[in-house]
Amino acid sequence: MRLPGRSEAAGKFEAAEKAGGQAVRAGGQAVRAGPAGGTDYSRYRMTPLQRLEAIAAGAGLAGAAAYVCYRSWIVFLLLLVPAEIYVPAYLRGMWREKRLRQLEIQFKEAIQIISASLAAGLSVENAVASSGKELELMYGRNGMMCRELAYMVQQMNMNRPIEELMDDFAKRSGLEEVDHFARIFRIAKRSGGRLVPIIQHTVQVMDDRYQVKEEIRTLTASRQYEQKVMNAMPLLMILYIDGTSPGFFEVMYTTAMGRIIMTACLAVYILACWLAGRILDITAG
Repeated sequence: MRLPGRSEAAGKFEAAEKAGGQAVRAGGQAVRAGPAGGTDYSRYRMTPLQRLEAIAAGAGLAGAAAYVCYRSWIVFLLLLVPAEIYVPAYLRGMWREKRLRQLEIQFKEAIQIISASLAAGLSVENAVASSGKELELMYGRNGMMCRELAYMVQQMNMNRPIEELMDDFAKRSGLEEVDHFARIFRIAKRSGGRLVPIIQHTVQVMDDRYQVKEEIRTLTASRQYEQKVMNAMPLLMILYIDGTSPGFFEVMYTTAMGRIIMTACLAVYILACWLAGRILDITAG
């Protein structure tokens, strides 16, 4: 015997699973679907073009080190293996952090719209739905928060509470601001307190924190650019001297002591680049 409405509920469930389980592409960046059906932002899947870029960067780095320090194809092949391991991992992490910054900006815009909608008298569920439509005008339908809000609306239609969806998004995003907002939102909604002023105050605090982070990034941007220039200077100086005075470094490539010295110089150079990156890697908490 067929129960009434069973096929309709099954169709909604299948549609929600299909929409949540698909890989999302935001700004040309492929991301993975998490276990709850949303996007797992802790992982980053490179696009084919990005993979080629990472492979080319690793080969270029190995080639530059082998040419400047050894002038040997054998050394190039030996350096190619660690370079092709480190460089793609480094670029993957860099692109992941860039995506998280974009997600943070879009989340800030989303909660500001939700706060304004709540102040206008809309319910939380309707505020989430309306904020998704407004964000589509700013970031398009493939915007990360647009997809997240659409996923939340689908799950709310399946009778999942909005607090649970916020907690799930906070876990998948890994952003501290999202986690704080989800906790405050859950406590305020379940305690029956004044939800609108609490969310408005939370949004204001988060906006102040974001402005501080942007000021820190602005202050350190010039130093990071200077660091990149200084990292390239030793290689450029060696190439310049070798080009203007051919044979000047010949002894460094043909004798055992010269190769030992160049190996030590390469190790010190790698250590200096690593220390410079660590010094300028300021986390705005």
